[in-house]
Amino acid sequence: MISPKWFTATLLLVAFTVSAFAGGSGLNVVVVVNQNSTNSVQLGNYYCEKRGVPSQNVLRINWPGGKITWSRTDFENVLRAPLNAMLTSRGLSNQIEYVVLSMDIPYRVGDGGGVSTLGTNSTTSALFYGFKPDGCVVGCPAGFSSCTLPAGSANAYAGSEGIFRHTPPIGVGSNSWLTMMLTSSNLTQAKALVDRGVASDFTQPTQTNWLVKTSDPARNIRYATFDDALFDCRVQGSARIQRINSDSLQAQGYQLGAQFALYSFFTLPITPTLFAPGGLADSLTSYGGNIFDTYGHIHALDFLNAGATASYGTLVEPCAYLEKFPSPRNYFYQARGFTAAECYYQSLTNPYQGILVGEPLAVPFARPGNLAWVGLPAGAVLSGTTNLSLNLSAADAAHPLQQVDLFLDDRWLHTVSNIPPRRFNTISVTLNGFTTNYSVPLDATLKSVASGLAAQLNSLPFSNATAVTAVARGDRIELRGTDLNVAGTTLATSASNSIGTATLLTTHVFAGRTNFLDTPARGHREFLVVGPVVVGDYLEMTVTRTNGVITTVSVTNQTIGASLQTLMQNLLNAINSTPALTGSDGVVAEDLIVGAIGPDPAAQFNLRARTAGWKEAQIGAHLSGTFTISPALAGNLVDNLPDLQPRNHLYVTAGLTSWNLDLPFNTTTNADGWHELTAVAYEGSHVRTQTRISQGIRIQNTPFAAIFTSLLGGSNTALNATMQFQVTANTNNASMNRIELFSTGGQWGVISNLATGTFSLPATNLHFGLHPVYAIATRNDGKQYRTETKWIRIVETESPFQVQAISPVPTLAWPALAGRRYEIHSTTNIATPFTLRDAVVPTNSSGLWSETNSSSPQRFYRTLGIP
Repeated sequence: MISPKWFTATLLLVAFTVSAFAGGSGLNVVVVVNQNSTNSVQLGNYYCEKRGVPSQNVLRINWPGGKITWSRTDFENVLRAPLNAMLTSRGLSNQIEYVVLSMDIPYRVGDGGGVSTLGTNSTTSALFYGFKPDGCVVGCPAGFSSCTLPAGSANAYAGSEGIFRHTPPIGVGSNSWLTMMLTSSNLTQAKALVDRGVASDFTQPTQTNWLVKTSDPARNIRYATFDDALFDCRVQGSARIQRINSDSLQAQGYQLGAQFALYSFFTLPITPTLFAPGGLADSLTSYGGNIFDTYGHIHALDFLNAGATASYGTLVEPCAYLEKFPSPRNYFYQARGFTAAECYYQSLTNPYQGILVGEPLAVPFARPGNLAWVGLPAGAVLSGTTNLSLNLSAADAAHPLQQVDLFLDDRWLHTVSNIPPRRFNTISVTLNGFTTNYSVPLDATLKSVASGLAAQLNSLPFSNATAVTAVARGDRIELRGTDLNVAGTTLATSASNSIGTATLLTTHVFAGRTNFLDTPARGHREFLVVGPVVVGDYLEMTVTRTNGVITTVSVTNQTIGASLQTLMQNLLNAINSTPALTGSDGVVAEDLIVGAIGPDPAAQFNLRARTAGWKEAQIGAHLSGTFTISPALAGNLVDNLPDLQPRNHLYVTAGLTSWNLDLPFNTTTNADGWHELTAVAYEGSHVRTQTRISQGIRIQNTPFAAIFTSLLGGSNTALNATMQFQVTANTNNASMNRIELFSTGGQWGVISNLATGTFSLPATNLHFGLHPVYAIATRNDGKQYRTETKWIRIVETESPFQVQAISPVPTLAWPALAGRRYEIHSTTNIATPFTLRDAVVPTNSSGLWSETNSSSPQRFYRTLGIP
């Protein structure tokens, strides 16, 4: 490839002709909807229902413009400032890590100001780590001010394998969120995207992630990083990643994800069912982020419409900077169990010009634990300070549970238990027959244990004996064999943990494999040739194979006006057709890219071993000739040395696999009335997979109470209806301050100085979807009462349709809309409430449902169409 270290970055514009929460759940998400778009509101409602996003976590903005571009001023005033204000006013600042932008919100932020502000960013990146101005305004490559890596645009979270809040992308204490655009070509497809994300959770899919090297050298630049990701995935135990040379994704069939490198699918588009739920897929091309523009490039929605769950693309000409595109390590992070948003942001070093689109919480490879309330029935009445009890068990020994947080009504209350690596626990690691013991110090974290243990493994006496070096990466240690003559299969690895002199064993380290893995990579060396071509110029490649045999290949220019590209291609053809170099111990010359350095033409290519292996890469290569050549001296094909050395992993975790936890809960600091109590347990690694359990309770410390009544509107309410609710407070002779009505998006009404109040709420304000509605009554002395929550689904206004009962079962039949959800409700007594029995989605214009319970002599039915 022509990398930025050699050239002015290659353009991709045209077709090339040659506490930290982490883990993530709906509790940690803000959903932003554009109140001026019914699709935006509907999709936001749908996402909240499917992902359990609390009603107070919805931010409603009013943006009257288009869905592509807004100015930096509009971005700040319409989105960022209201988001900050909302988090502060609702007490969510320490709880939110993800922001989901629900369709019809602009994805491009433009700033046409002065030198210090000029640039184009994505909305997702500007919320992630702030707007990053272009570093070049005058004299940029081909006039593209975007062809730079501006100072301050690097993302410190990238490659960290860290906890997001402990590894912020910019300065500590900055406002940063893992932001993704949730959108598609239409509302139906956007909802299907949500469904795929939810359906993928914990499924451990077996389909393959494909790392695709295409025939397009300008966009192929990621292939140089394929082996590193593939190597780590295999050490981790995942065979779900493969590299391939192809110009087609379709040819690989049903797959989990893909990294591609073409500007167009040409005549072979991808099908709607190419990717399994949870798939991450994108193509490295200039305008892949312009999802509603017409640049002719493959864009992120192409992958989402083919079944992927998340994708990425740049909005302006990025040039060939690897840092601006997702690394293949995306799939290693996914295999570890990180969320889709965590995977992408960890794989993007400079994401400022790119948009992330998809469902951020998808975790196909996460392994949650199990939680159970002990002795806390639904509706339990609590008062004073009460001790709750929780039973916890991990998925397995490699995924202990470390931290437990308590939430009330979906707001974080406090951390109940956080089990750090315990001081004086002892870790024993044996490499290549040599053992070292590491004692956990005071105030240790997973990261500090990994760093400290790596330093001990690298200490000279031990490292020299083992022939292994260690590199700490977050909570993981990457081990590399350093002796060319020691195969990975003979490098035995083991790790054990003991309580030491501590009172409890909470620190754990385990090895990825029982022995090192030998490399799947082929060694290579990169050559750069610079200078004009005249008659008589020549290039000569001398190759010394591992058996000591020397082969020389040369080409000489004999044509006036010949180009460097022609001469270079002749050299590559000569190398690749020389019989002595075509065997398994030979080389292949590939990846030719031409460009310029200053006024001179330049070309770059790779010489690669034909067989994978570190020893197989010990082929000597020396390029000489009448040009400026780099490297000038002979050397082996080991530019990718870290990918050639045998590799293994150590993983550091903390916590316990099973225990009972007592949770003191002071009810007196909370409103009387109805509440939802939620416990969240976090896996004890940096992945931090969440396990969540909730229970409805009632707090009663005073006689203060309120009655909440629906006057108009029931569990299913038509969109054209206006709902009415009445709240009557028993003040106990105290004066009232206010009564507030809450639903999706926050407060929807307030009545002051009255003990009884009636609220009217048009269903159009909330729009289609499932919504909680409740009230809080507040006396002047500050005492509060929270009413029970009424769940109301707002449905499409439609004409009644006739339902027929036909034999033999009986079976219900009705005229239907294909693809629409219909709920069947029944009761055995017309005077009692109907209950939901089932739901069907007809594939044609006829709806059918058969009764499965014949125990009652009579039954009454209702069928409801749900949007």
